Amino acid sequence: MTRLSDYDVSHQCEALVKQSHRITPDNAPEVRNILLNVSHPQFRYVEGQNVGVIVPGPHELGHERHFRLYTIANSPVAEGGGSVDIELCVRRCFYIDEVSGESYPGIASNYLCDARPGDRITITGPYGDAFKIPADTRTNLLMIGTGTGIAPFRAFVQHIYEKHPHWEGEVRLFYGARTGMEKLYQNDVKNDFANYYDQKTFKAFEGLSQRPWMHSDDTGLSDVLQENAEEIWKLMQDPGTHVYVAGLPKTAEDFYEVMVKVAGSKARWHWTREEMIEQKRWSELLYR
Repeated sequence: MTRLSDYDVSHQCEALVKQSHRITPDNAPEVRNILLNVSHPQFRYVEGQNVGVIVPGPHELGHERHFRLYTIANSPVAEGGGSVDIELCVRRCFYIDEVSGESYPGIASNYLCDARPGDRITITGPYGDAFKIPADTRTNLLMIGTGTGIAPFRAFVQHIYEKHPHWEGEVRLFYGARTGMEKLYQNDVKNDFANYYDQKTFKAFEGLSQRPWMHSDDTGLSDVLQENAEEIWKLMQDPGTHVYVAGLPKTAEDFYEVMVKVAGSKARWHWTREEMIEQKRWSELLYR
């Protein structure tokens, strides 16, 4: 597994903060949509890629800088003059010290959430494989994600219906959240996925945790996958279906577990997934 220390951060550029909006209510964990403008002639990206954010130091343990990756949440939009706008979906994080029990703010997430229009941020990249959109508009697209893993899918869906408004294939998004307030781009404050609900081919299915008060890995994804397992499995038997999985490794684990049951055996599920990988119809964007 690639570690953050393995990334080349020598090619840096500045990004101007244009907008920063909270997209979750005040009584839910803070998640912000941050719009950055990058004026660099060589900066180009595609859906599914990340940018690195460098937080200037010094930091604890003598680190001169702090580096974290964030997935770009919009499809490429050129602003002219060699500049491009990118959007980041950032959750303000806090970590609990296992010894003292004290809460400490996440360096990069708080740095970004505190940034205001006019501030400048140093970024690197882009990095990572893209979520490639098939050329054939009859292709079925099956997307599985949780948490801020919805960011690449937001960019993906934007691109599909802006560039290919008459997409013929079935487009399905299965998304899990701990609470209704954590549905990010599908909440009452910024429900921009609703822009695509009138599309005949697009459907989104939301799963909520049954134990939101517990500190567990339950995001509700398993439940919504189980409820729609037969349809998902049927789509995967179609040679025109592509699968995209994004989020923490637990996202993929939950997906695999449900699919093993509907497939009838681990062997059949393994064979199906391996065949799709070999045919380049399977993409995963997992991060720790």
